[in-house]
Amino acid sequence: YKYRLTPFTYLYFIEELASLNFVKKHENIIFLGQPGVGKTHLAIALGYKAVMNRYKVRFTSITELISDANKAKREKRYDSFLKNISMASVLIIDEIGYFNMSKEDANHFFQIICARYEKSSTILTSNLIFSQWSQVFGGDKIVTTAILDRVLHHSHVINIQGESYRLKEKKDQGILNSDIYKFGAKSSTKMVEKTEVV
Repeated sequence: YKYRLTPFTYLYFIEELASLNFVKKHENIIFLGQPGVGKTHLAIALGYKAVMNRYKVRFTSITELISDANKAKREKRYDSFLKNISMASVLIIDEIGYFNMSKEDANHFFQIICARYEKSSTILTSNLIFSQWSQVFGGDKIVTTAILDRVLHHSHVINIQGESYRLKEKKDQGILNSDIYKFGAKSSTKMVEKTEVV
């Protein structure tokens, strides 16, 4: 991870987290920031470090997690699902904020957080600030507040700023300045016009 590319130097703080004291204390970590700034990269790195220290780690996207919860509910093994999800010493939940949940999905997420509260560590990544989370959790402010209350109680919040590493690479290669990234580019317009004629 290239700390020098980030406006704020997170080196000391990240290295402190890499000591895994947060796992021993059952603390959570929340990485916030726009797409491409390294949230998932850092979350996986901490998860890998935990695995190397013989902790049980599980990685999942929020989409996959909620899908698993709904499936467990339909198959009448929901309690077993919650018990299993709480067994991981570190649970990494990626991409909170990329899709909006129904109220039922939001309740599933709340139950998962409750099952792990003060018993194990959860690492979350999100492209949204906390004030925007209610729109993700079915627009239910009560459930959102309850989730944040438990997630943030024992936690470390890292707000990563800076431009996307993926786009920076393309910019350095000069690709972002090319016509394929310009909506009004003549070449693109001609291609659309030709397609419409055909």
